[in-house]
Amino acid sequence: MTEDRHTATAQRGPGAKGAGTQHLDVLDRVLQVARSDNYQGYSKHDGLNSPLLARVGGGSRLRRLGAIQVVTRSPVDIRPLVGVRKARNAKGLSLFARALLARHRITGSADDAREARELLDWLIEHPAPDFEWLCWGYPYPWQDVGFFAPRDFPNRVVTSFVGQALLDGYETLRDGRYLDAARQAVRFLLEAPRTLYEDDERRCVSYVPDRSIDWIVMDVSALAGALAARLGALTDEKELAREGGRLVRYVVSKQTDYGAWFYADPPSASHITHDNYHTGFILDAILQYGLVTASDEFESAYRRGIEFYERRLFEPDGAARFMSDRRYPVDIHGCAQGIITFSLQQRHRGAGAETATQVLRWTLGHMWDPRSGWFYYQRRRGYRTRIRELRWCQGWMSWALASYLENCGMGEPRGAAAPGLRSEERATSDEGRRRLKGAPRRARSTAS
Repeated sequence: MTEDRHTATAQRGPGAKGAGTQHLDVLDRVLQVARSDNYQGYSKHDGLNSPLLARVGGGSRLRRLGAIQVVTRSPVDIRPLVGVRKARNAKGLSLFARALLARHRITGSADDAREARELLDWLIEHPAPDFEWLCWGYPYPWQDVGFFAPRDFPNRVVTSFVGQALLDGYETLRDGRYLDAARQAVRFLLEAPRTLYEDDERRCVSYVPDRSIDWIVMDVSALAGALAARLGALTDEKELAREGGRLVRYVVSKQTDYGAWFYADPPSASHITHDNYHTGFILDAILQYGLVTASDEFESAYRRGIEFYERRLFEPDGAARFMSDRRYPVDIHGCAQGIITFSLQQRHRGAGAETATQVLRWTLGHMWDPRSGWFYYQRRRGYRTRIRELRWCQGWMSWALASYLENCGMGEPRGAAAPGLRSEERATSDEGRRRLKGAPRRARSTAS
């Protein structure tokens, strides 16, 4: 039986005391910040949502990049000065919806289920226009190094995250509309242009559905493949699992001999090398593919990748490095991704809770403003950037806190089982989590 949010929070069982209660309180404040502005806010690359900067950028790739970077790199938030409009961000809504669904599974709160349903319904009602399938993009024009995307032009990354939220909604709330919507999203991922590489065993797809694109971004195929495989496992469509495997297999084939992935292929196509959160995306996708297909094909790649991730992309104190060869800026997205990835590792591989806890502890100590309820955007050498970006700061940390609570920190859930597990895992995951609470602590590497 579900309860309202206040009652469910007040009546959590013995497993929810102490740090778990503190973390749930932080999650509640993060969600309240988003709720108070109707889930509308600024986003990291939204500079061209300013009419002034859009005119400055015009049709020039370099001027558009410059206009976006002026906003993104400013130590103070100049968006109000240049007229950047706040908006609902589909990826941000997917993160908030997943956090609310996890909170519902932990506490049994009917309010959380209702609010998650409202966000998922809004996403279904507001896809990218003029496409055959359900798909989503960003609510601003966006110039990347390799392409330009007009406002709301769909891409595979946002659509993959929305698809995961829809399947969480289906598994948690048992509403078939979310399964149907996720099926349409997967069709977009698999059928929209463009395939950039293909052989019998592997496939790579483009970031955006544009036939002129030839730029390979490594996490895109992993995210699309994991969602396709998850849907295939839920609907018993083996072809979806096979196609998902081809996409993930391509990404695994590009892993370096030291366990990392470059952001782009060839690596010279981007100044980003081995960065934090895109590595986490790939690791989570590989883990999910193996879980939903009951395959250990990529297990060694996952082990080498997670070892590199912990050793080279996090400091011994838990701070998230920006890239493997650069500590600063410490970005809240990297902090959140580490908490998510190590929490999932704990749930499914029996190790990761210590590292997730260390990253969360550092993040709360250095990136959290308890007075405002906001997480800081970045910490640079000598100062913090206090810019308030709803999806980047609050969205990612809401999902990180919920992932940590569900997988590491709250004991026996009151609501539904966590989604994304095979049936035998559902039967054992809670007992395994209780056993792991007493497991010996694992030494961390101090290599940087």
